[in-house]
Amino acid sequence: MKLKNLTAAVIGGAVMAAMAGASWAETTMEKIVRTGEMTIAVQTQGPPVSFIDKDGVRTGLVIELSQMMADDMGVTLIVQDYDWKGLIPALTSGKADFIAADMTPTAQRSMQIMFTEPVFFAETVAFVKSDSELTNWKELNKPEFSLAATQASSYASAARKFLPEAELKEFSGGTAQSVQAVVSGRATAGVTDKATLSGFLSTIDGIKQLDGELNQEPLGFAVRPDSVHLLNSLNNYMRLIRIDGRLEEKVAYWWNSTDWEADHK
Repeated sequence: MKLKNLTAAVIGGAVMAAMAGASWAETTMEKIVRTGEMTIAVQTQGPPVSFIDKDGVRTGLVIELSQMMADDMGVTLIVQDYDWKGLIPALTSGKADFIAADMTPTAQRSMQIMFTEPVFFAETVAFVKSDSELTNWKELNKPEFSLAATQASSYASAARKFLPEAELKEFSGGTAQSVQAVVSGRATAGVTDKATLSGFLSTIDGIKQLDGELNQEPLGFAVRPDSVHLLNSLNNYMRLIRIDGRLEEKVAYWWNSTDWEADHK
């Protein structure tokens, strides 16, 4: 065989092997079925979505929804804790099968990952110290005011968009760090969602919610772009439990009320 033909044959074989390898690559759902484990990435401390309760148990809205799905699938749920900004890297690196969090499907995030249909919705609000003379979030749009928000969050994005004149200070560690910043005087106000803030209002003296909402946004789970089977399964499951009432029950308990506090705080 001539050298040119031999080279062409080798290259052709390599291409075919690569294509075959790609077609035989294990999908995320196939991995879950094979191992019997489904791994989720959650925020370390973000009540009422995901947190460690008074008994040292990991719980919250997304934990219970994910556990319910794992039980119905007959697999074991593995929970991995990350700071908010570490959630997407954990997913894209393959450490987790999907993100279970109150994450907004922004255009920039959708360039890296794929989102489910909205699982629940959030109202973005602002809060200040109780003795503040401010009454409405719109009053914060001045250069002399500073805003605390979770780093790389939709709260920070909302603050930039709707309160561009104020100074934005981003903190890692969730809304708890924003609350501390406001209480300690390091920030004039904080920006978070209404459900999360309600938990702090009932346990921490010295803060109050300002009138009005910056915006409303859909929240969902997220998968890698190659996890289409898992994405369809998540969407189908959320439709199923929405129809049978289980999703509404969980959202009402964890997100739309403070009933969970008596059991977990």
